[in-house]
This record gives sequence, structure tokens and C-alpha cells, in this order.
Amino acid sequence: MDTQAFKRSLHHSDRYNRRGFGSPTQRAKELEKAYQSSLIASIRDNNYLLEHGRLRVKLAEAFGFCWGVERAVAMAYETRRHYPTESIWITNEIIHNPSVNDHLRHMDVRFIAADKGVKDFSGVKEGDVVILPAFGATVQEMQLLHERGCHIIDTTCPWVSKVWHTVEKHKKHTFTSIIHGKVKHEETLATSSFAGTYLVVLDLDEAQYVSDYILGRGDRNDFLERFAKASSPGFDPDTDLERIGVANQTTMLKSETEEIGRLFERTMLSRYGPKVLSEHFLAFNTICDATEERQDAMFSLVDEPLDLLVVIGGFNSSNTTHLQEIAISRGIRSFHIDTPERIGEENNIITHKPLREDLVSEECFLPDGKVSVGITSGASTPDRVVEHVIQKLIKLSDLKALTA
Repeated sequence: MDTQAFKRSLHHSDRYNRRGFGSPTQRAKELEKAYQSSLIASIRDNNYLLEHGRLRVKLAEAFGFCWGVERAVAMAYETRRHYPTESIWITNEIIHNPSVNDHLRHMDVRFIAADKGVKDFSGVKEGDVVILPAFGATVQEMQLLHERGCHIIDTTCPWVSKVWHTVEKHKKHTFTSIIHGKVKHEETLATSSFAGTYLVVLDLDEAQYVSDYILGRGDRNDFLERFAKASSPGFDPDTDLERIGVANQTTMLKSETEEIGRLFERTMLSRYGPKVLSEHFLAFNTICDATEERQDAMFSLVDEPLDLLVVIGGFNSSNTTHLQEIAISRGIRSFHIDTPERIGEENNIITHKPLREDLVSEECFLPDGKVSVGITSGASTPDRVVEHVIQKLIKLSDLKALTA
């Protein structure tokens, strides 16, 4: 499929909208009323520091809503105001934040259900309004909705669209796209749908496995089995890895994406030599600025003297999970929560999600005496949610001080 031609056709349709319905200034005002926090603003003004009794809270210097998320959420709210009576659907969560998605449900925006990864579009009718979330949607989903005569409101983050352009360049020049991402993540599913031949690698270990195969140190059957669900149909590692380009899911760990790019450049240099390297390897910078800023701020935060660190964001949020990984890499006691309600302010219990594990509850998570807590949040988390977490910590620290 010529995805570029399809996009051009879609963008010229009078049933397609990626600009929204209000001015950017008005959107900012609406979001400020809904999600901004005067407490967080004051902490920012105080060098990202709050001291209350025995509690010291240090915020990361970049956290929470990014521009792309703000744009997507505002456009989704505008859509309901613009279409007050129409049936409105969304192809996935608008962002990975439970409070924001619940807000949309209360506005009677329906989420297209999926069964074992397959979405059911049967309820979507001609003339219905369908929102594409910040992560984007697959080209097949867009085509289905366009042909069905739906009004499409596209809130896809421009950084995600940039990655789509990259893999389309790979396809145009017959390069295989190696995508650093999570194979079942909505963004990676969308990106791979715009690619030609592709292979998804989760991390540096998988990238090294692919590199070894390119250099003749691998088993074909084992390779095909390992990447059966992470490659394009008919993928042949013996021919499809001769010309490769690197792209990424925008929310992956920046340092790992960069290392994967360097690894494949060295691999192709070793395999083919410097004179024809450009005929076998392409790389474009597709790391999201906001993701990079939040990860850099997290690296600075973990250099602080902290007793524990709270990471706030959806449990299915990739960028939030990578913030948690940074804390773990430094050996800091950390807790990933999705809502303030995970903290029991009267019983000192926190219910959190350790990396790649199920939810667990931990008693006495806030220690006695003076305590320093680092806090950050993923790009899909409103400031007001961070405020409520801090308020819970304040109440809990006050309670423990009284009972000590």
C-alpha cells in the first residue's frame, strides 16, 4: 500500500481534522482550568523543592504533560463540544492516564473495544466521529474509518508522525525498518503499519541478537521463531537485513535507542565496509524532545539524596516505565503508581507496580524521621494528579509525626 498517497488523500478530505476546533491559546486555558495546580507551580518557583515538617519533596525539573499530550487531550475535549449530539468514538486510550480517559467516558466518548488485540469497529457507523489518540492509529484503521464515512479527528503527536515519515523513507529506498519499541504498543503497531519490511526489537539484548545474525553468528529457525510476532509478513533475515534503517517508539529510553543505532552502524560497517555503508545503513533522529527532557531530568533527580522515589503515570505508559527503570538502575527505592488513591494516607500503605510485575502493597513505605522523597511523572500525567500525591504524602508524614 502507498501509505503516503493514502495520507495525502485523507488529509484533503473534508471529514478529516488534525487542527482541532479552537485556538492554541484557548486550549491552554481550558487545560489549565482542568489539570494545572497552584501547588505544583509554587514548588517549581521554589527550585522544585517543598519542605513540610519532616518531609522534603524534590520534583524532577521536567515531568508531566508534554505539548503533544496537551494538544491531544484538548482536541478530544473540543470534539465533544463541537459535536454535542453525535456518536463519538476513540480508537484507543487518548493517553495512558486513567483520570483523563475516565473524563472522556463521562463525556460519553466511547472506546473501541479490543478482544485479544483485535479491535471491534462494528459499532462505528457512517457519520460517527472517531478520535485517533496521541499514539496514532494504524493505516488500516484510518482506511477503514475513511471508507466508512466517519469524521476523523486526528490527535496524533507530531513526533509520532515524524517516525512514520522515517519508516516511509526506509520503505521508499528498500531498507528494512528496525524499530526499537514494544511490539504490542499502540504507537509501534501504528509505526509498523506505515513501514514496508520491518523488525521490532525490544531492547539492546534483542538488537545484539540481530547484529550477531547479520555477522553470521545465528540460527535462522531460532531467529524466525523469536521474531515471529515482531516482524513483517514473510520476513527473511538472510535478505531483509542487508539494508537497514533504525527508528523507534518515541517513548523508549533515549540512551538505549542511541546505543542500538550505534550498534547497527558498527555492525553494517563491519559487514560491508566504510565505502558502501550508506547503501546498507540509514539512521534518523526520531527521539521525542519531551521524552528526552523528562529522562534527562530523572537522571538529575536520582543524583539527589533521596530516601525513596515515586513515579506517577499509567501502568501501561511506556515513557513512565522507563522513568522507573532509571530509579531502579541507581538502586533507589521506588514506587510506580497510577493514581493518588494508591497511597493510604492513614495507614502508610502504598499499592504499586514493580517493574514487569503485578501490583503489590507495601506497608510502612514512608519511613520514620526526616524523609526525602523524589517525585516525577510520565508525559500523560496532569499536574493536579501530582499535587494530590504530594498532599497524601504531607498528610501521612504529619500523621506519623503525631504518632511517633
